[in-house]
Amino acid sequence: MTAKARLKQIAEEIGALFDENTAFFDRKTGDVVVVLDDMRRAAEEGCSEGDVQEWQRDLLESTIAIGNDQDGRYLPLPNKYDFHEYEVMERFCQSRDDDEQADGLFDAIRGRGAFRRFKDKIHQFGIQQEWYRFRDEALMELAADWAEEHGIEVDRE
Repeated sequence: MTAKARLKQIAEEIGALFDENTAFFDRKTGDVVVVLDDMRRAAEEGCSEGDVQEWQRDLLESTIAIGNDQDGRYLPLPNKYDFHEYEVMERFCQSRDDDEQADGLFDAIRGRGAFRRFKDKIHQFGIQQEWYRFRDEALMELAADWAEEHGIEVDRE
């Protein structure tokens, strides 16, 4: 039996991932497990719990379990490349009723430095909370689609 996925937790993990992290859903417990690149390398090199600091032991143990997973217990979550933040920014621009905001935001996302300029513009317009809410909803949608694709029941709370 697959545990329920906590949609908000999955969305938050996807939004927080960096290049050097990978997140997995544990079908047995419903937990999200994040694997750090340095722990993955340590596991591949045969490190044991005695080779790492105490605070790293659980991370190493989880990483080894995921690396040895033969039963499909651990499912990889979408990564930061599966979340197309630029497209979400475009949709946010399109959602603006205020033409000045929409035009300013569209101008900001053209060319190099788009993410920085976009961030500056949302602060200039005082709409950063609206952007973060919009972005969070897009992450929740990605998480829900992922869960549906894998036949995982979700807890939306």
